[in-house]
Amino acid sequence: MRLKPVPESPAGLDALREYQRAVPLVPGDTDDCCARLVRRCDLPDRQTANDWLAFLRALGLVEETPRGFVRADAEPTPERVREGLRDGVLLVPEALAALRDASPDDPLTPDDLFAATRDRVPRHDRARNPDWETAWRDRAARLLGWLALVDLATPVAGEPKSPDEGPGYVAGDAF
Repeated sequence: MRLKPVPESPAGLDALREYQRAVPLVPGDTDDCCARLVRRCDLPDRQTANDWLAFLRALGLVEETPRGFVRADAEPTPERVREGLRDGVLLVPEALAALRDASPDDPLTPDDLFAATRDRVPRHDRARNPDWETAWRDRAARLLGWLALVDLATPVAGEPKSPDEGPGYVAGDAF
């Protein structure tokens, strides 16, 4: 099963390690774990913490047990994060395929990634959020940021395709 939440990528893997360390070593229920993440990582609310908890689980850095969530005995190495992204995060295979086809002259932008994956956005997300397109475009930008963090994508210098858009990306060195 691939998970949907994709929080903002941190500046580096050391920051990701801090999110992981905020999850207890002794299993705790979702509310307890979210409260710890909010408190220890200065997150704005429980929903953001819940997204981080799910994302850390997708990366294999947190485990869900019958008694609750617990920090996994795994370091957030570039290899582990790459594997977790590939195996556990929704639309990463599609993003990697699009990066494979991108070039410095025609880099993959968040809008391009959204256009390529639009038909794969879960129906219930479309139904419950009237502004789902903006939410999933933002998710595409965050996803590209995570891929760049672990060298699966590389930002391309130059002018964005449109004024509202960030950088474009091509396949990274670890692709």
